[in-house]
Amino acid sequence: MLTLPDYPWDTLAPYRERAAAHPDGTVDLSIGTPVDPTPELIRRALTEAADAHGYPTTHGTAALRGAVVDWFARRRGVPGLDPDAVIPSVGSKEFIAWLPTLLGLGADDVVVHPRTAYPTYAIGAQIAGAQAVAADDLEELDPDVRARVRLVWTNSPANPTGAVLAADALKRIVDQGRALGAVVCGDECYAELGWDAWEDTQVPCILAPEVSGGDLTGLLSVYSLSKQSNLAGYRAAFAAGDPALVAALVNTRKHAGMIVPAPVQHAMAAALADDAHVAEQKDRYRRRRALLKPALEAAGCAVDHSEAGLYLWTRRADTDPSAATEQDSWDLLGALADLGIVAGPGVFYGPAGQGYVRVALTASDDAVARAARRLTERAAARD
Repeated sequence: MLTLPDYPWDTLAPYRERAAAHPDGTVDLSIGTPVDPTPELIRRALTEAADAHGYPTTHGTAALRGAVVDWFARRRGVPGLDPDAVIPSVGSKEFIAWLPTLLGLGADDVVVHPRTAYPTYAIGAQIAGAQAVAADDLEELDPDVRARVRLVWTNSPANPTGAVLAADALKRIVDQGRALGAVVCGDECYAELGWDAWEDTQVPCILAPEVSGGDLTGLLSVYSLSKQSNLAGYRAAFAAGDPALVAALVNTRKHAGMIVPAPVQHAMAAALADDAHVAEQKDRYRRRRALLKPALEAAGCAVDHSEAGLYLWTRRADTDPSAATEQDSWDLLGALADLGIVAGPGVFYGPAGQGYVRVALTASDDAVARAARRLTERAAARD
């Protein structure tokens, strides 16, 4: 039987209890689950397709794949994508966790993921029986490890750090992976949520010509509608890229029954065709970020990276990140819990997360305002 690590979020229970003791209640900023309503046009599309008496298509309907192609051209700078090179998935986490297995990876193979990373990259390697290795550049790896690399994950904008890889940095990783014969897969689920320098500039896509060179061989991009469209409960995601890779994945997923329900596919197509609701949702997150970031800084914290996505990558301003310990993350988590605020410990994302906590913007306007007020009041009391 496969034995995986315990689910890490369960270890937050004592901190949740500590936060619950605050007289004004808990503000949970720990997990990036959307709290805002699913847009009406998407709910209407779901209802329209509710008479789904037949089996849905594993490859995705022509309408859905066409909507994905149009969206990549319009929003991600990827023109001319082949509709056959698109596949829907039951959320992006499912695709990430099972991709090493679906690619046929095993004990002699290496999966590379960023040093500070979403844990599912490593879990997916473990499910397949492969070896997960953390590295931000393949040149960091020993030659014997590098020779066994079969899958490379990029994550831009990154969870949890919010860091964005510029096109030249992304291209370097693509070129390195291709030189080894590895598949390079970009987890790009936060690409529509750029801030600061990326506010009005497209976040680079792994499939874009300036990164791929116009050749999608060995490349995949994974995207989710959970964040930009509040569809976490729909499990609505997709991947696109190398037509040969997608065809093989479609075939395997047909055998395994890994199918997105037909009403969800219809709703996804409607969501991808409408940019207005995405801009509206981004405005909500922008307002929350504008409250929370300065409040954290006033309370003695520094926010590093965080130039895109739904999180503020936070540490104590008076600490040296290179000298931080695991305990520093838990101490900061405890200090926030004493203010009734629950965050996520940076150590969940690897040793490079020591000293950090991840503070999510995915709470209601009222909850974020309460958290910001508590942080600001703490700063005033300290002064």
